Amino acid sequence: MCAVAAQATAAIASIRLTLADLVRAHGDSYRRTHRLAKVQTMALRAIAACRTALLGGRRETCDHCGATRLTYNSCRNRHCPTCQSQASARWLAARRDELLPIPYFHVVFTLPHALNALAQGNSRVIYTLLFRAAAETLLAFGRDPRHLGGTIGITAILHTWSQTLSQHLHVHCLVTGGALTRDRTRWIRGRAAFLFPVKALSVVFRAKYLAGLQRAFIEGQLTFAAGTAPLADAGRFAALLAQLRATPWVVYAKRPFGGPAQVLQYLGRYTHRIAISNARLVSLVDGVVQFRWKDYAAGGRPKVMALGVEEFLRRFLLHVLPRGFVRIRHFGLLANRQRRTTIIRARQLLGVPTPAATADTEPVADLDPTLCPVCRQGHWHVVEILRPIAPAFTPPSPDTS
Repeated sequence: MCAVAAQATAAIASIRLTLADLVRAHGDSYRRTHRLAKVQTMALRAIAACRTALLGGRRETCDHCGATRLTYNSCRNRHCPTCQSQASARWLAARRDELLPIPYFHVVFTLPHALNALAQGNSRVIYTLLFRAAAETLLAFGRDPRHLGGTIGITAILHTWSQTLSQHLHVHCLVTGGALTRDRTRWIRGRAAFLFPVKALSVVFRAKYLAGLQRAFIEGQLTFAAGTAPLADAGRFAALLAQLRATPWVVYAKRPFGGPAQVLQYLGRYTHRIAISNARLVSLVDGVVQFRWKDYAAGGRPKVMALGVEEFLRRFLLHVLPRGFVRIRHFGLLANRQRRTTIIRARQLLGVPTPAATADTEPVADLDPTLCPVCRQGHWHVVEILRPIAPAFTPPSPDTS
């Protein structure tokens, strides 16, 4: 370990660790010794620069007591844990008025780990197929008259990690417990405690996904390198498909939510979550990162895992999404191009009024962010704009979640 990294590690050990601290201490050396995709390099640079003078900021003064503070700009990168709480709050505010007074179900579709290596070199294709197969499966069951017989609404959220930061590719789906008939003249209420049979969902999901994967191979959409190079052979790829077809796939349905408030609480936990939060980090000492994780095989028992910093960063970077990839998608009656009209129609059929303006229902923050904490009477006012000290820094692309 170089002297600079050693000094940074010693300083970090004495304070509350953040991912940005860890990246500042070891990100440069990791980039020099590992081949990274451009989006991975950009993520590391953005996280390291977040809320530092590199990005500029502002000097503020209290209009009552004269206290002064410096506030630095956020990187806004969607893989930065420091920036995600505000993004989540904005997204939730936009979703609040779209909730209907009906049961909602939480269904999780998981890909077999045998696809992990292929996903590393083909993440955009593999993740897109996951969204498509999960949504098409749910929509097909919703349209089946044996279940609902109409169009359901789905909000799907991609997660690619497990609690230990290893690859665990799955999509969380929030599904309406009811459907709109094709002619939009009737709302079909579903059963309060049951959506669709998960074993049947699993079989259909597997078939749809593998059909899409085979089509992607035939059309040349997949690339093969290193460990996946043998799969470029049609026979080897067919053998992989046969192996996956013979394996049970996991689809899990949780109990329905109690109401819109619980749905919002769920969405707040899942929508803008990233592979690891700052709160889970414990320490960085002598090149070893310790972090908290829940062992679900042991009933969710909390544990602490230790990883070398290189292995920790390798695992974290597995979950950096392709540039511009949308990880929160809506299907059925919640599809973006028709969501507003279908929600209005569903409310009419359910006999419930359109909710009041969002501003009237927004939760009030515990503290006014402009209130001076020194005198607790005055408010902060900007007196100087601080220019970024790294003009070559490339700002992140907009969060397309």
